[in-house]
Amino acid sequence: MSTIPLPEPAALTPAQIVTELDRYIVGQQRAKRAVAIALRNRWRRRNLPPELRDEVAPKNIIMIGPTGVGKTEVARRLAKLAQAPFLKVEASKYTEVGYVGRDVDSMIRDLTELGVQMIKSEVMASVQDRAERLAEDRLLDLLLPPQRREPYSSGSLEEVAPDASREATRDKLRAQLRAGRLDERMVELEMQQQHMMPMVEVLAGGQGLEEMGLHLKDMLSNLMPSRTKRRRVRVAEARRLLVQEEAQKLVDMEEVASQAVRRVEESGIVFIDELDKVAGREVGHGPDVSREGVQRDLLPIVEGSSITTKYGVVRTDHVLFIAAGAFHVAKPSDLIPELQGRFPIRVELDPLTREDFVRILTEPQNALTKQYVELLKTEKVTLSFTDDAVAAMAELAMRVNDATENIGARRLYTIMEKLLEDVSFDAPDMPGRDLVVDAAYVHARLADLTRDQDLSRYIL
Repeated sequence: MSTIPLPEPAALTPAQIVTELDRYIVGQQRAKRAVAIALRNRWRRRNLPPELRDEVAPKNIIMIGPTGVGKTEVARRLAKLAQAPFLKVEASKYTEVGYVGRDVDSMIRDLTELGVQMIKSEVMASVQDRAERLAEDRLLDLLLPPQRREPYSSGSLEEVAPDASREATRDKLRAQLRAGRLDERMVELEMQQQHMMPMVEVLAGGQGLEEMGLHLKDMLSNLMPSRTKRRRVRVAEARRLLVQEEAQKLVDMEEVASQAVRRVEESGIVFIDELDKVAGREVGHGPDVSREGVQRDLLPIVEGSSITTKYGVVRTDHVLFIAAGAFHVAKPSDLIPELQGRFPIRVELDPLTREDFVRILTEPQNALTKQYVELLKTEKVTLSFTDDAVAAMAELAMRVNDATENIGARRLYTIMEKLLEDVSFDAPDMPGRDLVVDAAYVHARLADLTRDQDLSRYIL
């Protein structure tokens, strides 16, 4: 199997990276600039002399801002742009070793698992053509089983004619198969099937047991012999199953694991949300006793350490960590000094304004109004929004955020869903209808809810 090179986001300058992020995220230019520089620095490091390359550590980032302003989306879109393994975790789900909860090493194991799946899908895509040819040959063998030769055949010239005729028939079947004329024919397929493993749960605490459970599961699955199962399926379904099986056979999982470890070490991005929830110095008692312990457990991973995974040892020296939190009560300075030092870049994200809400509803490539237009188009209903309707929705979102809890742009999802609830329900019975949503429609559907603050808390 050929080695898949690491993705090269370097073709994109920081300005181009920001432009790409602008297609999906409104505003937050400071955060976009910070992550764009971090991504470009990875390419710069790869082009350094070997003796200096390992000395350059990534400049980790803390994003500070309320919920729903785009912190996670900036990191997720950046990872997609870089074709990098990306994992989002919440700091509050980890606990200090010795308490009930996941140990922080599991984030690197999860990231490596994602890296393996990413490389495997890339390799399977690269062998797709070959897998399709092999699957086609197997399918033709099912449609036209090979003849058995007599053990004491004379090999005379008269036996050539049936073979030639057989090849002509096979070629004709191949043409029909490619044209889709045999898709509805039934064939009997023999598929490899792994024995179902019994569920095994280790009821114990402590570091390393989670990884031990993974190894135990793999070991048991290897001990269980694979068996074949006969299925009667249509040719179209048989082709899909056979292509998948042949592609799996062409993948060298050892090489995939090796490349995945390298991809994670060089390009991995971990997004640690809710870091503010574990900020603060301990008083040594109460429910928050493990806060500082979580920070101290995070420290070696962010600094750079070697984590054992089932695919090999993964070094975290060059994994990019992007942390985020609202930091309403705690401040970044409440983190332990050692951890603060590992997040040298601090970026404050701006609260969203009414104008931002208008842009979020209309400008991005995945804007909410565009999503609903396309969803209802599948029911042959033509939906459109006037400018004053968009302005009215933005105004309502701002008002509800101010009156109840400020959840940022996520409020728009709630408002849009409530606004179009009846349309979405009745759409199958309205093919061919044209629906225009204007400001009057928005106020008629939502004004009562926004006026009643108790209703707003529960419904919007």
